[in-house]
Amino acid sequence: MVLAVALVLLVPPAGGVASAAGKPVVTLSDSQAGTGGAVTVSGSGWPARTLLMVLVCGRATPARGVVGGTNSCANADGRAVTTDADGRFSRQLPVAEPPVPCPCVVHVATATGAKEQADAVFQVAGHPVEPLPEETSGGRLSVLTDTRLEGSSGLLTWFGAPADRTLVFTVGNVGTAAVKNPVFQVGTAHGVFAPQWDERQWRGTIAPGKKARVALPVALAAGAHGDYTVSLKYGGKVIAEQPWGVGRPWGVTLFWILLCVVVPAAVFRIGMAVVDRVRPPRPGRPGRGPRPPAWRRRTPGLHAFRRRTTAADDPPPVSAPTLPWFAPDAGPGPAAGRLSAPHDDRPTSPTTPSRKGTQ
Repeated sequence: MVLAVALVLLVPPAGGVASAAGKPVVTLSDSQAGTGGAVTVSGSGWPARTLLMVLVCGRATPARGVVGGTNSCANADGRAVTTDADGRFSRQLPVAEPPVPCPCVVHVATATGAKEQADAVFQVAGHPVEPLPEETSGGRLSVLTDTRLEGSSGLLTWFGAPADRTLVFTVGNVGTAAVKNPVFQVGTAHGVFAPQWDERQWRGTIAPGKKARVALPVALAAGAHGDYTVSLKYGGKVIAEQPWGVGRPWGVTLFWILLCVVVPAAVFRIGMAVVDRVRPPRPGRPGRGPRPPAWRRRTPGLHAFRRRTTAADDPPPVSAPTLPWFAPDAGPGPAAGRLSAPHDDRPTSPTTPSRKGTQ
């Protein structure tokens, strides 16, 4: 009994193993609906906490996928949904006619994180149905060399212009039939986001057992910077990836710094000039006064002549009179420099009798 209980605890449930090891699954509430209606889309087995895009796509089957990529989908009526902790979701999707004929599917793909996708057969009522284009089974292309990005950024890219490169690689035809004008899909992804795919057609024919050098243009949006990943897809499969580090457009940052410095300085100078013109003169300070006429400002020699003439005609300045007893004597002799009253300078003789003694 104890051994049986231990075996039950050690063996995990079969459903959990299938969900972990199986591929993502998409189920629909209805297999057919008309334009203007809605269908509930449910899924399981997806990565946890992942953003998904849900679209109605034409010219597609679950076996071949969406032949024309997202260009064959009703992108304007798509919906986004985030899976829960168990990788499940449920979302109502409005039914809209895709831009290409059916067969149609409800296409679910990850928008962030690892690349996962799944399709469920769906019929848009009233939408035309056409057979899918024939799939070429004889020719198969394989990448023979590592991809590389050629080109460099110019001065305009430093100021925010779109960065562009050329994705170069060599492919070989390992099939039994020639491949003429193959159509590749080039996608650029930033960080954890899913790549945005663009179709690039290479003009030429690759015979069986031959190889060819392929160069495809790659461009980013204006002002894009950071770490990007360029992916190459052919026949619905990603066949190569190439990292791309894009520098920051420092010219734009420098422009905004100069704008924030120069414009306030210019406004301040203009404001100070206006204030200096309109404010009245302060008391105690001489005003500017009226300016002389223009003809006088243009003849500086006339002013100098008038100043010299005035200085020559003016009489010499008259000094203030001084008191006579403070003025020095003009006569000759030692008394010329004496400023005090006269007095007797004769010496007194000891032999001269005084008048008191005589009497």
